[in-house]
Amino acid sequence: MRFRRPLDEEPELNLVPLIDVLLIVLIFLAVTTTYSRYSELRLQLPSADANPSDARTNEIVVGVSADGRFAIEKTVLPNTEPAAVSQALAAAAQGLKQPMVVIHADAQTPHQSVVNVMEGARIAGLSRISFITERAAASRR
Repeated sequence: MRFRRPLDEEPELNLVPLIDVLLIVLIFLAVTTTYSRYSELRLQLPSADANPSDARTNEIVVGVSADGRFAIEKTVLPNTEPAAVSQALAAAAQGLKQPMVVIHADAQTPHQSVVNVMEGARIAGLSRISFITERAAASRR
């Protein structure tokens, strides 16, 4: 009976093809990945030439005057701080499923006033925000 002699060499795995395939996959993923910036508020900014939307059932209308006063659902707020705005927005959002905050801001409104409304919406947990604009042709008349 003839027995085989054990081999002195250990079998080895060639990892070079595996590394090549992994590098190709890594390059493919890096090229095809989209990089997007995430923020706490997701804004839907309508273009000035957009047609008006017919769905108005889940909206909370916020008016901002040129001197920075706020009106939420036709109720003027005495305080313009984000905490007061968030309380009023939370009260207006009760009973609505995923409401959208629609901001009607005057063209001369200070930027800080609009930011206060957006901050109040964030505090109240309302992430859907839209701005109302006039059509470009209508403002030239």
